Amino acid sequence: MGNYLADRRKALGLTQKEIAELVDVSEATVSRWESGEIANMRRDRIAAYAKALKTTPSFIMTGGSADKELPAGATPYNAQNVAPLLGTVRAGMPMYAEENIEDYISIRQTDGAKYFWLNIRGDSMNAAGMDEGDQILVREQPEVENGQLAVVMVNGNEATVKYFRREGDLVILTPKSFNPVHQPQIYDLKRVPVRIAGLVVECRKVFR
Repeated sequence: MGNYLADRRKALGLTQKEIAELVDVSEATVSRWESGEIANMRRDRIAAYAKALKTTPSFIMTGGSADKELPAGATPYNAQNVAPLLGTVRAGMPMYAEENIEDYISIRQTDGAKYFWLNIRGDSMNAAGMDEGDQILVREQPEVENGQLAVVMVNGNEATVKYFRREGDLVILTPKSFNPVHQPQIYDLKRVPVRIAGLVVECRKVFR
């Protein structure tokens, strides 16, 4: 992002304040987008920004042609084609997963559901094929079936990826690791709040 956003705005005769009102952000945020200080943007902001600048979301992301006509066979950017990469979820002991958007990654899903990607850190799921640095695609949903792989928020601000099982007031989060140090984690819902963030639907291998 950078000068092309400012150039587009000026070509339309709009001020930063007017763009801020259209996108529902502060004028300072618009200034930081235009200067390139903020390199990533929430997908709903991208759509609103594109509408305000009378262009396509792909232009907002890449600075390509502002013309709404795309080349034959090209896939336009939209919320169905990509999902944001949000912070990191630790595949080991639970940790807080910061929901700051680091990037946007393509997805194949077109069912209209909300998806997000998370990075894997740790080795508690390596026997399931999820290694350090891999990325998992998560479908946002508040419930999963027993035995499904889920991203779970423990105690309000801790996230972990484990096989989920609930038995009455007990939630059992089970790892699948070659490292014997990782054992099932059991939480009593009467004492510890546990919330499902979503269902893991895909793992993307990242080779370093």
